[in-house]
Amino acid sequence: MADISAAMVMKLRKMSGQGMMDCKRALQDTDGDVEQAMDLLRKKGLATLAKRAGRDTSEGLVVSKTSTDGKTAAMATLCCETDFVAKSDDFVATAQTLADFALACPDDEGAENVLETSADGRKFSDILTEIVSKTGEKTQVGDYAKYKLDGPGLISTYIHFNEKVGTMVQIDTSNDAAAAGDAIKQVASDIAMHITATKPLALDKDQIDPETIEREKAIFAEQVKNKPANIIDKIVEGKIRKFYAENCLLQQPFVKDDSKSVEQVLAEAAKQAGGEAKIKRFVRFEVG
Repeated sequence: MADISAAMVMKLRKMSGQGMMDCKRALQDTDGDVEQAMDLLRKKGLATLAKRAGRDTSEGLVVSKTSTDGKTAAMATLCCETDFVAKSDDFVATAQTLADFALACPDDEGAENVLETSADGRKFSDILTEIVSKTGEKTQVGDYAKYKLDGPGLISTYIHFNEKVGTMVQIDTSNDAAAAGDAIKQVASDIAMHITATKPLALDKDQIDPETIEREKAIFAEQVKNKPANIIDKIVEGKIRKFYAENCLLQQPFVKDDSKSVEQVLAEAAKQAGGEAKIKRFVRFEVG
């Protein structure tokens, strides 16, 4: 039997729009022949129509769901080729079903894991196959993440009115009372909306890829190369500070009051709620 590499599986997944396990099994059954594996998936009714397999899926919806106790939340994107299909009743219903499967998924990330998740005896990959057969368009799960609280705190989600961009943010608090406070709940919702609007690269400067920083420094240095040598470093340092303020969530001016940073607004809300709070993590998904 041929050695099935991860690269081969990913190639077939991209061609077919199907789950990792289905692609791996197809490759195993065809001794690693990608084209034969694609044919096998088609025969099983698992693959997108061949003429659609290479199409872009730049339309779709962002969906989310939170558990009844508020301690777990999931967000995912369902993507298709055209806005017409994205607005259809069948696609919208499938997207809402995706939210259920995303919350039930045992893994915290990885779109392929959602495809393999089962509920009522069916995998989500089976449901995806059905919508493809109805619409004739390539359809796939684009992004997926699930957060679960491991202590006091709250998870807030926000999906823009066009349903093509959304954010999920986890805020840890010093106690349950603070998490339950109206001030924290409102600020958490506002911060989720803020992230959706401002597209921060990271929570703070420590989470930005060092290569990104070095690239920005090189660009800034080139921009001021004609300045006196003794001030170039200071100018670059100032530009980097501005870069952090624009791209690090905690340092960004808050969209509802740009006289304060996101970090300051959260601290004030936590104090009002009788505790402390910090943003642990966030994700921002966008279709297209």
